[in-house]
Amino acid sequence: MKFGITVSQIDEVDLVVQAERVGYDFCWVWDSPMIRSNLWALLALVADRTSRISIGPGVAVPALSMAPVTANAIATINAIAPGRTFLGVGTGNTALRAMGQMPMTIAALEAQLKVIRGLLAGETVAYAANGISEDIGFQSLELGYINLDDPIPIHVSGFGPRAQALAGEYGEALITGIPRGGAIPDALANVKIGADRSGRPMDAFESYALVNLVLLRRGETLQSDRVLEEVGSSIMVNIHSVYDRYRETGEQPPAYAAAIWDEYVAFREDRDANRSFTEAHHSHYGHLDEAEAKFVTPDIIRTFCIAGQPDEIVEQLTKLESQGLTGINFIAPVNRQYEMCDEFADAIITRMR
Repeated sequence: MKFGITVSQIDEVDLVVQAERVGYDFCWVWDSPMIRSNLWALLALVADRTSRISIGPGVAVPALSMAPVTANAIATINAIAPGRTFLGVGTGNTALRAMGQMPMTIAALEAQLKVIRGLLAGETVAYAANGISEDIGFQSLELGYINLDDPIPIHVSGFGPRAQALAGEYGEALITGIPRGGAIPDALANVKIGADRSGRPMDAFESYALVNLVLLRRGETLQSDRVLEEVGSSIMVNIHSVYDRYRETGEQPPAYAAAIWDEYVAFREDRDANRSFTEAHHSHYGHLDEAEAKFVTPDIIRTFCIAGQPDEIVEQLTKLESQGLTGINFIAPVNRQYEMCDEFADAIITRMR
């Protein structure tokens, strides 16, 4: 099992340095311009300050720039951190919805992936934008301004069957979430559909999941205030996504949200009547909105979290690994990042090496 840490602010570089020192394997930097620092500026600093840990977007949203710009950005990072750079891409739940926009469609993501993958392979690709189509490729490579010599694996974020199939068709890894992305065996079955479609083998394919971690203290339960504070914000990101799908398309919630659904819909409809719906995103992975705390019930926490004493967490992770999961990542609350980084390394990572 590989273990990752996530950062999103320009002052969090030291957290990655610490994570590298205590044994973490990879770092994600997420892409959400309305609520966090610029992805590429932060990733460049992380690349410069580290030497072993693998680094990349978790995830970049190609709709925020042209596909060739995304390819150039990650190839530039690869020049700073050769051989330990990857490109995570996704449709942009928080990034685009916080701008009042819809996430990318699967078709749009696929079109971007085709261009990005081809350019990173050093190929000439057909690129269309603004009504103009042209064959393009990186030029003047002898100047060394980017690094295409060291391969850059593409990790595709997928929480549904179609996006997961894209990971198999165009990527070297899947990024998903638990439980919103479904059971790991089911997700990998969807990946195989895409891999078969393109004739790509899955022998070296990897899968990663964003999870919520709760390392319980002696005598502590899931009802404790500390547990609520540490995972409440991350859990509500998922509920927000389900609500946004409902608001946009009428799609009904998955079973894990059913118990709170009617009350939550009434709450949001009343609350958003006099504000932009985008304001719900300001709390993502940062703090639990006090008005939403009542929806983070013990049952919801149990559903969304890998929780327990160290032995129990190791057991849960070992089971996920046996199902085909390569690695996990988590986003610690801002006021506990450094402590949680060390606590998890001491209690879990050292036991699973």
